[in-house]
Amino acid sequence: MIKPRPMRRCHRLVSWAWVTPLVIFAGCAIGPDFHRPGGPVSTRLTATDLPVETAGGEYDDDRPQRFFFPSLPTERWWRSFGSPAIDEFVDRALASNPTVAAAEATLRQAQEVVAAQRGLYYPSAQASYNSTRGRVADTLSSPLSSNASVYSLHTAQLSVGYVADVFGGNRRLAEAADAQTEGQWQQLRAARISLTANVVNAVLQMASLSEQLAATERIATIAEQQLRLLKVQRQLGAAPGAAVFAQEVVFRQSEATAASLKKQLAQQRDLLAILVGTLPGEFSADVPALSSLRMPDVPLILPAVLVDQRPDVRAAEAQLHVANAQVGAAIGNLLPQISLTANLGSSALTFGKLLHAGTLAWSVGASVIQPVFQGGQLLHRKRAADAQLEVSLAQYESTVLAAFQNVADTLEAVRFDAEQYQASSRQQSAAEASLRIARRQVELGDISYLALLNAETASLQAAIAKVQASSSRFSDVVAMFQALGGDWLEQPVATTAK
Repeated sequence: MIKPRPMRRCHRLVSWAWVTPLVIFAGCAIGPDFHRPGGPVSTRLTATDLPVETAGGEYDDDRPQRFFFPSLPTERWWRSFGSPAIDEFVDRALASNPTVAAAEATLRQAQEVVAAQRGLYYPSAQASYNSTRGRVADTLSSPLSSNASVYSLHTAQLSVGYVADVFGGNRRLAEAADAQTEGQWQQLRAARISLTANVVNAVLQMASLSEQLAATERIATIAEQQLRLLKVQRQLGAAPGAAVFAQEVVFRQSEATAASLKKQLAQQRDLLAILVGTLPGEFSADVPALSSLRMPDVPLILPAVLVDQRPDVRAAEAQLHVANAQVGAAIGNLLPQISLTANLGSSALTFGKLLHAGTLAWSVGASVIQPVFQGGQLLHRKRAADAQLEVSLAQYESTVLAAFQNVADTLEAVRFDAEQYQASSRQQSAAEASLRIARRQVELGDISYLALLNAETASLQAAIAKVQASSSRFSDVVAMFQALGGDWLEQPVATTAK
């Protein structure tokens, strides 16, 4: 379990009168100072040791994958597949996808909130001008030296106010806003990583479905040929009716499977269109064949680095930072608030005399407000902030655990899907060998043409299983890069507005 490092607190206030100068000169804000939670000490990502490389074949698309710790970060991980088509789709998606655009706008919004919150560090000033026309009742004496009952009054004033952040409550609020911005940046990273993974997976699925569809349509054609042969044999009395109906079931199942694959392929095409920001009706895609892709090696990182790299963990950490800062802000609300004000103005009967001698007026003031009784609101809000901090810590720990489970599951999938692919490859090799023998036997007259069609069907079914296994291996690579946090060279944007 991940535990946070101790949070250092400023000394509790016993008498704010003597603590105030210490706070001002030391720059200490009230409440707990945030420290990043300590990372895991384990160096293992899975329960068992990983092999040096996975099972595989001799070609680029099925070669063994090597597990390694790279000396340099992986930049633009999707390029490791060696497919210009995938690169183009990802570039289009990052440039046009509205989900990423919304996340970018949300980040800019958070940056502006930080800038607005930091504006409370400085004095506020406002200028005003007021012009009135009035008449004094006859029963009252005129306020003017001329004793005129009707008069005009022009007043111009500059007011300056400053709330001294003696105990750092505003600094804590700005700290919370800054941490919230960091969380939005991590959410933007997560949106980009998820988008690129979805794009690559959509391309892989389309490639896999296309190859499965071609093989399934060939199986359906063979099944139809077998059905016709059985019907002829039945007419000759060489085949029972049950065999004919059983073969028709096989044929119809092949047709249904082909229709299902067509549906899935069309839906994947629509999904890819939306991911790249294009209407489905205006999108066409030429996807690469799985055999044209390069099977990437699998990079690994230490658990402590994983905590720093995963955007979901960093976003949870940012929320923990927000909750920590809000505790300090809640404590600050319990303490005195010191305000300074200054006003400089001029009042005259005509606008042209506003700057004349004798019309100027000024005032300077200071106030201290100490909450005494508010029905327990401030105290309970502080306790609520403490509880929220505990919630955020628990959520952070849960996110870290889920991240390590995700990585471990993905590594196991990479390892065992490679073994499944190797078995499927051997199955296909055996089926192709059987088909070659069946063709030779047909030529020699040892078996019927119907038996040859059965052998060809078995070979095609083995090819479909191999395509599915190959697609799983490529998808595992995508999941692995996503689990590791995407591009390691990706740098955060500025978290404060300029």
